[in-house]
Amino acid sequence: MAFNVYRVQFAMAMQDPEMPSPRYHNVIFVETETDGSGAVHHVTGDITSGMVYATRPEGPPEKSEIFASKEFIGTVESATYPDKIHAVLKELPPPPKQKKFNIKTMRTEQMKADGSFYELGEERPRMIKCTEWTVEQAIPALYASGVLQKRPNRGDTKS
Repeated sequence: MAFNVYRVQFAMAMQDPEMPSPRYHNVIFVETETDGSGAVHHVTGDITSGMVYATRPEGPPEKSEIFASKEFIGTVESATYPDKIHAVLKELPPPPKQKKFNIKTMRTEQMKADGSFYELGEERPRMIKCTEWTVEQAIPALYASGVLQKRPNRGDTKS
């Protein structure tokens, strides 16, 4: 038996003014129950302190007041869930601390890996948050490991 897996987006209460908007909290949702509930796999926290990988039980995403969309991405074998998905995702580096308060400018600003600030006009790399971790790291790693299997589309939903 296999569980359906989705990329789910939830609305965010506050947008980062330095990131293109709108942004959504992106998670991997594994539907484990016949009522549509299951578990969320995601990174939590913020980029001023660094993020961490976490998982939690979740009801049907569509019933959440902040639900935005749900995209089917494949299946995982129920016999090896959640162990194999955890093994892959906990090895991925979560988004690190990327911003801190600059006393000179009295603003929270993007910082370099060594903790220093960028100079005016200096090119800055894009910041990595939950969307980038989910779409660019987690989902590809799950496919590459064979834990997540691509299957025909089972129907996507949007709010």
